[in-house]
Parts: sequence; structure tokens; C-alpha cells
Amino acid sequence: MFEQLVVAILRNSEKTPMFSLGERLEMLRQLTADWSNVRIDTFDGLMVEYAKSIDAMCVLRGIRAISDYEYELQMALMNRKLEPTLETVFMMPAVKYSYVSSRLVREVAQAGGPVKDLVPDAVEEKLREKLDPAYKLRDVQVIEVPRKRKKKA
Repeated sequence: MFEQLVVAILRNSEKTPMFSLGERLEMLRQLTADWSNVRIDTFDGLMVEYAKSIDAMCVLRGIRAISDYEYELQMALMNRKLEPTLETVFMMPAVKYSYVSSRLVREVAQAGGPVKDLVPDAVEEKLREKLDPAYKLRDVQVIEVPRKRKKKA
């Protein structure tokens, strides 16, 4: 559909995501490494300004539900007002992902539930590392050190 795709992460100081910007960049780069036409980047400020700075002609947005559409339509119309040459294309996910959101995945993972079929394996591993102290210790070997006995006086 596109010759090149730029996945751009907004640096938003108003949000407190589970993963740092660096962690998100690392995961996205790992997940898209096989596609030479995909580039990962970050930006501040307005997306339309960023899009202009990289000579983008189109913005690709995902819509899961009607509630997403209402929000995304408002954004697309505002973006069109700010930059009339920038088009917005909406895509829908496969049905099996239509209910998945980062909030729901985070809540399931925090409660110890399975997220294997909801996110890529690399993301699941990072979630477990972040949330499950036992997971962090999975490769740690415990060495028992004998205690010294007190000498009787």
C-alpha cells in the first residue's frame, strides 16, 4: 500500500506509559527489523508538522470501534485544516484484535493473566520483565552459603 512507512512515537510528557521511550523504540525496531521500508522515529508537537518535516503525504491510523472512529475523524479533520495536503487513511484490525487496547493488555498483564495472543512475543516478554519479579529472576542461580556457627564459650 505504501512505499515507505514511518512509525512515529509522540514524546508526550502528559502521559506516563508503562515503557520508556527508549524501550518502545527498541521493541518497535526489533518487531520491524525484517521490513526495510519501515522506519521508527519520535517527534514532539503536532503530528502534521512532523509529517511535513519528513515529506509525508499520508497518515495511517487504526480504528477498532465506533468510539475510535469518532475521535480519529475529529483528528483527521483538524489535521486537514492545519495541512490540507496531508491525507488520512483509516485501517481496521483483524477481528481477533478489534477489542485489544494497550490499557486492556496492561490490566490483564498486571493481574497476571495471559497476553500471549494479544501482543507479539517480544512485547509479552518485556511486560513480564516489567511486572513479574519472579520472571526477572528466572535465570538467576541461587548459591547457598553456609553460615558460620558461633563458638561455644
